Amino acid sequence: MDFTRYIRDVPDFPQEGIIFKDITPLLGTPEAFRATIDTFADYYRDQNIDVVVGIDARGFIFAAGLAYQLGVGLVPVRKSGKLPYKTIEESYDLEYGSNTLAIHQDAIAPGASVVICDDVIATGGTLTATVNLVEKLGGQVASIAALIELTFLNGRRHLIDYDIYSLIEF
Repeated sequence: MDFTRYIRDVPDFPQEGIIFKDITPLLGTPEAFRATIDTFADYYRDQNIDVVVGIDARGFIFAAGLAYQLGVGLVPVRKSGKLPYKTIEESYDLEYGSNTLAIHQDAIAPGASVVICDDVIATGGTLTATVNLVEKLGGQVASIAALIELTFLNGRRHLIDYDIYSLIEF
């Protein structure tokens, strides 16, 4: 399936000069959304994944479907202050600001094989912070899954030691 047909460009969002890749047309098209989750699941099905980590907020959408298909647990990584239990945190810069992510301190068993899932790989800051959180808990990052990779931002340069599986490149 040509997933790019379901991605809408929104110029100057969230600030002037940014072209936001809107995934809501893909989410709203049942066959495209189903094909997205099925494609991810086909890639990871035989990799002995223990848990899928979803990044706040759009990463949750794909991570939940993938975890369900693989029959494994789902772990949310959220913005600071959003998780109710004891957390560890990691701060990072992104293309138009900075942020801090948190994960429950007991969310991942040491040695667990983890897929980290997000909607977009941009500069790599969010994913690098999430990799650091997973590894601080003793998890082993088996792969990073993303619907879209913005190759012109070269986020991969921060993630060269990890398998990356993206369905769309812009």
